[in-house]
Amino acid sequence: MQRAGCIVDVYEQVPVKGEVGAGIQISPNASRLLNAYGLAQQLEAIAVTPSMTEARRWDDGRILSREQLGPAMERDFGAPYYHVHRADLLNIISGAIPRHCLHMGRRCAGLVQHDNRVEVQFEDGSSVEADVVVGADGIHSAVRRELFGAEQPRFSGHVAYRGVVPVERIAHLGIERKSTNWMGPGGHFVHYFVSGGRYLNFVAVIEQAAWQRESWNDRGDVAEALQYYADWHPQLHAILRAVDDIYKWALFDRNRLPAWTLGGVALLGDACHPMLPYMAQGAAQAIEDGAVLAACLRSVPDLSVEDALKRYEAIRKPRASEIQALARRNAQTFHLPDGPEQQARDGRMAAHAGGRDVAAVSPARSMIFAYDAMQEPVGPATGDAIAKRMDLWT
Repeated sequence: MQRAGCIVDVYEQVPVKGEVGAGIQISPNASRLLNAYGLAQQLEAIAVTPSMTEARRWDDGRILSREQLGPAMERDFGAPYYHVHRADLLNIISGAIPRHCLHMGRRCAGLVQHDNRVEVQFEDGSSVEADVVVGADGIHSAVRRELFGAEQPRFSGHVAYRGVVPVERIAHLGIERKSTNWMGPGGHFVHYFVSGGRYLNFVAVIEQAAWQRESWNDRGDVAEALQYYADWHPQLHAILRAVDDIYKWALFDRNRLPAWTLGGVALLGDACHPMLPYMAQGAAQAIEDGAVLAACLRSVPDLSVEDALKRYEAIRKPRASEIQALARRNAQTFHLPDGPEQQARDGRMAAHAGGRDVAAVSPARSMIFAYDAMQEPVGPATGDAIAKRMDLWT
């Protein structure tokens, strides 16, 4: 948005930057945008470029499918596929923002729309005004609540154990630099390397009947996770036993919102389209949102602010909704109990066990990876509009 000529201030609710979350996958549709913002060299320094993604059977480790990543991503989609630690990515992105534009410890408490301005009120009693307010404040978005009223997110029935393991502790397992998804009855277990290969990140998902809160930072119990995965492959036991701290993360979802914008306020990312992590697209779709939103704001004053935000919503909502639906579908596919449906799934996947390219194996993933948010036709924009200085709160 700064590159589009906007004056941007970021108000972050946490008081200090920290070790947020764990691993994250940056597919070509997102990495091409980050590279275009001048972050390519920094990303390469902290990322892992996986050779492939594979699916394995939960008990005996039999390979069900393999898809090539690595050089195939650059060849087929023109951008790399990365595994990164969320804290590393956050440091790179926040480091690209001028320090005076980033305000920590400012949690949104409410907002008021005036004729041509929006006032944002914070819990500490302070407030700011802006031409545009972007609520990028997650599934429990305060901005969303102010726009459309309170609504509780829906518990998906899935809970994830997550953690990172220093690579030296699992070196004897001979795990390659790839993404592996172990699929079994009522759960799955994903692992891949992050932070330049210094850590193995894992997310182990189980099905659970009830949960009351959603948080990245609820402490888990290794013994509890081991008990759930007791009959699974020994490699997974070794990974779990090697972790120092394990966290328990309930996965929540929301029904599709009727609107993402109102007046001079827009929602972005999980605030408007929270995604279950079964397409590895949550962060990537938020990054796409930002690119399209910036392009739409460039069309001001040819469009009004309100019309520019509506155009952003019209462009982004169909794609984000489609990927949300794909992730929900995978939530069922990954967890099939042993039996006829599971055998049919494994039979379909076996056709790709030799390691074919994503473009040949998965039309859906190919559609996702090939997308370039910067090429969206957002309407007329003049040189004066691009140079216009617009106050923006996000």
